Amino acid sequence: MANSVLHQIYPQTFADSNGDGIGDLAGAQQHLDHLEWLGVDAVWFSPLFASPFADAGYDVSDYLSVAPRYGTNDDLAAFVDAARSRGIRVLLDLVAGHTSDQHPWFREWADDPNDHRYIGNAKVGHPAGIWCPVPGRRGGYYQLNFYPCQPALNFGYARPNDAEPWRDAVDAEGPRANRQALRDVMAHWFDLGVSGFRVDMAGSLVKDDPGKVETGRLWGEMRDWLDTEHPDKVLFSEWGDPAVAVPAGFHVDFFLQFDRPALRSLWHTGIGTHDPNWSDTGRYFFDPEGSGGVDTFLREWRAAVEAIGVDGGHTALPTANHDYARLVNSPRTAQQARAAFALVATWPSLPTIYYGDEIGMRYVEGLPDTEGSILSPTNNRTGSRTPMQWEPGPGAGFSTVPEEDFYLPLDPSPDRPDVATQRADESSLLHLVRRLLALRHATPALQPGGSLEVLTEDYPFAYVRGGTHLVVLNPRREPAATDLPEGWDDARSLEVEGVHLADGRAEASGFAYGVFERA
Repeated sequence: MANSVLHQIYPQTFADSNGDGIGDLAGAQQHLDHLEWLGVDAVWFSPLFASPFADAGYDVSDYLSVAPRYGTNDDLAAFVDAARSRGIRVLLDLVAGHTSDQHPWFREWADDPNDHRYIGNAKVGHPAGIWCPVPGRRGGYYQLNFYPCQPALNFGYARPNDAEPWRDAVDAEGPRANRQALRDVMAHWFDLGVSGFRVDMAGSLVKDDPGKVETGRLWGEMRDWLDTEHPDKVLFSEWGDPAVAVPAGFHVDFFLQFDRPALRSLWHTGIGTHDPNWSDTGRYFFDPEGSGGVDTFLREWRAAVEAIGVDGGHTALPTANHDYARLVNSPRTAQQARAAFALVATWPSLPTIYYGDEIGMRYVEGLPDTEGSILSPTNNRTGSRTPMQWEPGPGAGFSTVPEEDFYLPLDPSPDRPDVATQRADESSLLHLVRRLLALRHATPALQPGGSLEVLTEDYPFAYVRGGTHLVVLNPRREPAATDLPEGWDDARSLEVEGVHLADGRAEASGFAYGVFERA
């Protein structure tokens, strides 16, 4: 997977084949040609498992069955086979730290005091906010992992506490059973042809775990099992701290918007998904007004690379995700996002494209809560989950039902982008993304194994990959320039817009990017 390009599919809103207004596997399969044409060679589905959908599928009620809204297990097998024939591997989303409160495991646990599948407390919950009353004969309280409908699976506590006797050690009966259950779930889908998993909230499993030491040991054990029993499979983590997650056993960890500032320092406009506790969001590199350099991202990336080592694994750099505002959101336009894709395609991380970002779909503000999509007044995830725009006109090619019956509203903008229109326009963002991904696939220097030399950490941002390829990015409105080492004046332009090399300098107009090869 080291040289892969990952594409995240939010299944509810990718493509609807049966006319119920909700995306499904058959609809996604109909658009595999788009992904192959684009240059994607791995897809990750947000959860497909059976669920009551209180949290859009991240509340799993059956890990071994596809939710009927998406189809059947056979439909998933058909998608995997069709994707494989195009050279595309499939990753599923594994919600490892909790289930739905409708899962049979939880119902059994709620009535059986001798069951240790979840974390239970016979006394009033403390601290407030993480305990809910048990809805069964067991009585007492259960610990939640996110929403109240998501009871935390018991993977034990890193530290005992005499005042809290419910704390199981990490090697107690319940935690051991849950570790085995994770292996069983993964093996089930590996047998169907799935290539791996993105693990939701991967750092949340062991409780009261300073430094995530015991959680890291748990995933190290999983990695040992994977390398022995399924050596061709991969684990990606939703951890957001590659310096910790990858050495713990994951092949890849994403730079994410929470905890660490790396992703926010690149993209964060403050629109859509903003946590008031984030104290470092006043400046970001891809700001039209040029509020911040790229130094924060580089600091985080360098720390991750140092911790991971040369052959330890990889970081992944996403354009957005289902929890975070899209790349295109006020004040950043699709035209201004072109330079962002030049970074994603040439940086020594795994490019991860959130569905629709390749055409510049925008974050839609002001949409209502749907299946738990609004976390707080400043954190509305709905606007990042709107239906994929495949073609112009009513319905945008997403579904045949009236738009009022869609799972979520379409972007109402009269000039919303779509795949068909951009396919017909070689100057479009879609064609640019395709060319950049093709360049990356064809150029080892631009892949994770290629060396990196950073020339400047300001506007413009300039770096050399593999000693042979120069990248210059100026994502702000004002022009910028920088001196270059000798030997670049005659470099060959590979993918350039608004950057000129001459007299030992790179001159970049506003919102410019350039990828060059040394002559």
